Amino acid sequence: MEEINNIEVAPCTESDYLKPFRVHYNQNGTKKSWDFMRTHDSVSVLIFNTSSHCFVLVKQFRPAVYMCEWERNKSQPAQSAEKTEEGAAEAAAPTAAESQEGQSASEGESSSQWPPASAGVTYELCAGLVDKPDLSLEEIARQEVLEECGYDVPASKLKRITSYRSGVGVTGAKQTMFYAEVSDDNCVSAGGGEPREGELIEVVKVPLHEAMTFAYDERIPKTMGVIFSFIWFHNNMSPKYKISTNV
Repeated sequence: MEEINNIEVAPCTESDYLKPFRVHYNQNGTKKSWDFMRTHDSVSVLIFNTSSHCFVLVKQFRPAVYMCEWERNKSQPAQSAEKTEEGAAEAAAPTAAESQEGQSASEGESSSQWPPASAGVTYELCAGLVDKPDLSLEEIARQEVLEECGYDVPASKLKRITSYRSGVGVTGAKQTMFYAEVSDDNCVSAGGGEPREGELIEVVKVPLHEAMTFAYDERIPKTMGVIFSFIWFHNNMSPKYKISTNV
C-alpha cells in the first residue's frame, strides 16, 4: 500500500493540531501536576452500504502508529523483530492482491532497523477533525464521508450513535460517532481523501457476515471505534437485515 523512506524524527516546536501543556493542581489536599495536549474534537461515521451489505472503512498509514512499532522493535531481539514485521505485513495486507511494501532508512541508519510500512497502516472509521466552527457536527461528518469514501449523504440522514472521550490520559478530546446508510446510487467518486491536506486513503469494504470476525482479529490493526461500532450495529441494526454478523 505504501512506500515509506527518508525517515527523520525532529522536535515538534509548533503545530496546528497539538499543543502541549502542564497543569498544576491540588486534589484532596495533595499537590499534583499532569502533562496533556490540547487538540481538536472529532467525528467518526460507521458507513453501511445497503446495496452490497458491507461496511465501508478507510485504510491509511499513521506515522504515530509506525513510530510506536519502531520504538517497540528497538527493544526486541533481531529474530523476534523480524517475526513481528512479517505479522504486521500480513495483517495490513490480508489478501494476495495487495502490493509488496517497501521502506528505506534515513541517512546513517540501516534499513533493517525500520519496520515495514505496513506496521503503520490501520483500518478505521471514516473520521475528521471538528475544526470548522461554522458547520454542525453532522455537516462535518457529511463532508468527511464524501471526501474519504465518495458517498454523497445528506446531513439529515446521519444518525447520531453516541459521543465519548478518547485519549483521556493525554488529550481528553471528544469524538462523536454517527451512522450512515448508503447505496451504490450515493457513490459519486472513488473517495481517497483530500490530497491538498496530505491525505492518502484507501477505501475498504468489509462484508456484514464477516464483520465480527474482522473486529476481533488481533492481526488486523484497527481502532476501537471500528470494534465498538460493529458491536453497536449487531445489537441495534442487524435484525433489520436478518443477516448474521457472525458473532
